[in-house]
Formats: sequence, C-alpha cells, structure tokens
Amino acid sequence: MTDPRRHPANGRVAALRLQGKVEAAAFVEGTTRRVVVPVADLLREPGGARDRQLLLGDAVAIYEEREGWAFAEAEKDGYTGYVRADQLSDVPAPTHRVTARATHLYRSPDFKTRELAALSHGALLTVTGQEGRFAATSQGFVPSVHLSPVEEMGQDPVDVAEVFLGTPYLWGGNTSYGIDCSGLVQMACLACGIECPGDSDMQEAELGQALPEDAPLQRGDLLFWKTHVAWVANRDTLLHANANSMATSFEPLEAAVNRIEAQGDGPVTSRKRLGEF
Repeated sequence: MTDPRRHPANGRVAALRLQGKVEAAAFVEGTTRRVVVPVADLLREPGGARDRQLLLGDAVAIYEEREGWAFAEAEKDGYTGYVRADQLSDVPAPTHRVTARATHLYRSPDFKTRELAALSHGALLTVTGQEGRFAATSQGFVPSVHLSPVEEMGQDPVDVAEVFLGTPYLWGGNTSYGIDCSGLVQMACLACGIECPGDSDMQEAELGQALPEDAPLQRGDLLFWKTHVAWVANRDTLLHANANSMATSFEPLEAAVNRIEAQGDGPVTSRKRLGEF
C-alpha cells in the first residue's frame, strides 16, 4: 500500500503533517499512551479513511486530543493519524508478544470459558503471572503457547509472513484478520527486529540494499512495484498480500510479475535484499 499523505518512518516527526493540527507545546511534549483494544484504526482524519492499524499494546505519542479523537504518532514507525481517544490509556510496558497467527483472551484460565476478545499476531501484553497453561494479564488470560517475550525476535521474516497465509486482503490492514502488502512486510520485519516503515514506497526507499537486475533472488528478498511489494519465498515464488486472490498467498514469481504489469501497475521498480536468512 502506498499513500502520499502519510508520515515518514522511524519516528521522525513530520512538521508539515502536524502544522495547523496541533499546538506547539503539545507537539513538543507529546504524551505516551498505549492501545488498549485488540485493533485500533489509524485514520487520516477523525472518522475518515484508514491509513494503517495499531495493535493492542502499541505505543503512541499523543500531540492533541479533541472531541474524542487523539492525534497520534505510532512509536513503531512514526506513522501519524487520528485514533479514538477511548482506545488509548496509560498502561505498563508490555512483556510479551502474540506470536501465533491469532489467540483469544479469556476471563479465566480455562479454554472452555467464553472468550473476551480475539488478538492478532503482534499484539503486545503485560504478563503478571502464570496459571497452568495460561499467562495472566490485566486484561485476562492468554494461552502461554501463543506468546513469546518481547525481547525474543524472529530470525526469518518470511517465516513470520507465512503465519498470515490465507489472511483476507484489507487496505491499510496490519492484523491476522486483514492485511495489505506493506502491512505484511512491516509485521514480518518488526517481529524480527528490523525497523520498517508502514507504506510500500517508504519501504522501497529505506529497506535493504538494491540488487542488480541479473542478481539471483533468494528467500527474504523484496520486490517492489509502484504500488505493491512482495516477499520472495524462494527464487521462483512470491509471498504477498494481494488483491488478486484477496488474501495473503503464494504465487509463481514470473506469473505474478507478468500479471501485475499486464493489469496496468507497471514493471518491478526495485529488488532489495535485507540480509541472509
């Protein structure tokens, strides 16, 4: 996904984006809060279009709050937008991350009880104790097998991206309930400790090293088009969230390149390598 009106990546405050939206003091002093709902949409304007999504536990800096809306900057990538103020609060720093595709939050440490909420891969929780097979949190109980300590990073972003196989395509989505092409790249990178902006044009500009056109592709490389990005699963196969299948799916590389160009989105604009996986 690419949008020309979003925030630059990695926490660099976008003065032009903030100008006229917040008071100078608020801009300087931004208050840190965390998302306290399973998923919060980051909107272009109050009640407007979704640009990206924030997950439970994500930290944001609040620069202004008005009429139930907070103008926020996401700590993980510097993306700015509007979030409902009631979806944010002061809570302790998270200790664990959901590493399963999805999990459930329960009111008691018993999988036969009615769940309170569904949580996506990447959601962040503060674990306060252990009861049997469940981790205790202030929001409820989560199966421990679905969690990992936040300091434990994945080693292969394609492995992480494969967790989202079959996830429906959703413009601006960042969850296992709906995700887009740049969301899939960002979620996989962040899970492996790789800083990653939110939109594909920023990813193309900031991620990895450019590869010559004749360099053999390998697992973990990225292919970019003017409005799309895909993981290389192996030299003949792509893994991407795409509107063709309306899901995260594998696709033969050559067929995908030809299809995307034929549908009017042009040729591959760059090939990038993040490292060895």
